[in-house]
Amino acid sequence: MAQQIINCPYQGITKLMFLQVRVLELIRLQLTPMLVDQGGVQPSPRLKAETIARIHHAKEILHSQIENPPSLLELSQLLGVSDRTLRRGFQELFGKTVFSYITNLRMEWAEELLRQGNLSVAEVANLVGYCNLGHFAAAFRRRFGITPGKCLVGKKSVSGS
Repeated sequence: MAQQIINCPYQGITKLMFLQVRVLELIRLQLTPMLVDQGGVQPSPRLKAETIARIHHAKEILHSQIENPPSLLELSQLLGVSDRTLRRGFQELFGKTVFSYITNLRMEWAEELLRQGNLSVAEVANLVGYCNLGHFAAAFRRRFGITPGKCLVGKKSVSGS
């Protein structure tokens, strides 16, 4: 994890997001054993420790390849687990599907890019992986309750910002 932080291959906002995720993951790795010992976090009784580690690695891969994430099948093959195990384990460990996790990452990134005001809505949509501007706008509105255009011009604040 430290090597990934030190040797971050990204630039700009992507680098910032990558480093934030790595630092949070590092904190999680340090806190989880303490919380398990105190009864605050229950390890999954249905998943082996090796499978849990692989699913956490899947999360890291998704963060590092958010611009073009692998398909569920590609990701499961990379990790050496079945796609069913990946789907169920991801849901169990993180409380959301792989797809909703990716969508949430993309929306958070899009919101940051729009707030910077350097790119158009179409450019941001394309950058975060949406080919269809309408689909991007609908996903953004579902996530934040405002349109990407309103976020861009700063007319309303995004909930949670």
